[in-house]
Amino acid sequence: MTHFAPPGPLGFGGAPLGNMFEAIDDKTAEAALVAAWDSGVRYFDTAPHYGSGLSEHRFGNVLRRYPREAFALSTKVGRLLRPDPSRPDNGPFVDGLPFRVEADYSYDATMRSIEDSYQRLGLAQIDIAFVHDLAADHLGPAWQEQFEVARSGAFRALTRLRDEGVIKGWGLGVNLTEPCIRALEVADPDVFLLAGRYSLLNQPALDRLFPMCAERGVHVVVGGPYNSGLLAGGRTFEYQDAPAEMVVRRDRIAAVCERHGADIRSAALQFCAAHPVVAAIIPGAKRPEKVAVNARLMAATIPSALWDELRHEQLIPANAPTPN
Repeated sequence: MTHFAPPGPLGFGGAPLGNMFEAIDDKTAEAALVAAWDSGVRYFDTAPHYGSGLSEHRFGNVLRRYPREAFALSTKVGRLLRPDPSRPDNGPFVDGLPFRVEADYSYDATMRSIEDSYQRLGLAQIDIAFVHDLAADHLGPAWQEQFEVARSGAFRALTRLRDEGVIKGWGLGVNLTEPCIRALEVADPDVFLLAGRYSLLNQPALDRLFPMCAERGVHVVVGGPYNSGLLAGGRTFEYQDAPAEMVVRRDRIAAVCERHGADIRSAALQFCAAHPVVAAIIPGAKRPEKVAVNARLMAATIPSALWDELRHEQLIPANAPTPN
């Protein structure tokens, strides 16, 4: 069975438009989304969590001007927004909307979340719903309990909505492989959004999760292809200061890219997109010029000798697919 997949290879990730780490104005957010559309992007991903609804509002304000059948849209469930004029802290998002975020993976909360997203987006169709951050405590005991709530709640609700044709597919939006593997064992997801677990720097999804997805016809959207900045010239890895060994590895990869006249950012994007189970990659961008750069990097020609050298230097696994 082949499940619904968003169009790729390049999509648009909506966390930056929720004012992640830094606030931007509505005009800049609008320009970034228009630039993505103009560069050929037809898959857009957002979430209630991003800026306490701000990202969804911004997406809807722009995407409503385009034919709905011309693009795919995903959002997430598992976080309900409650009015709170004190504007409580919401992780890395600054100057968000006046709502507090409450984690809730139950059946009723999932149905409520979908309805709320329709209202914030101002759109009557959501193509994919991801269960958001189901492994937020990084596989501690609470994760197992959380998963069971989602299994009997969110999974059941989203399966019903898919079967009724309300959505086209559902899956998990997480940054660990283990909940995806577990979901394949106990449910029938269509697509996963996996952040930071398949990249030019590390590939924990390669040997177990991706083969399981291939066998089931399940697709993957790769988030965080730059590993939160380290592969794009920054110093952060998984939203923290990068460990020294990762900086060294990045520098070795960059040196290989330089020898072959390639941009490491192009290599990072195209490596992720080359795996057959990967339907799309969604680098985030706050500003239109960065969107245009991502599109250019995605289309750049990379010599096959670069991939050969990365394998020879054991900087990528021998069994990792690379672009032709």
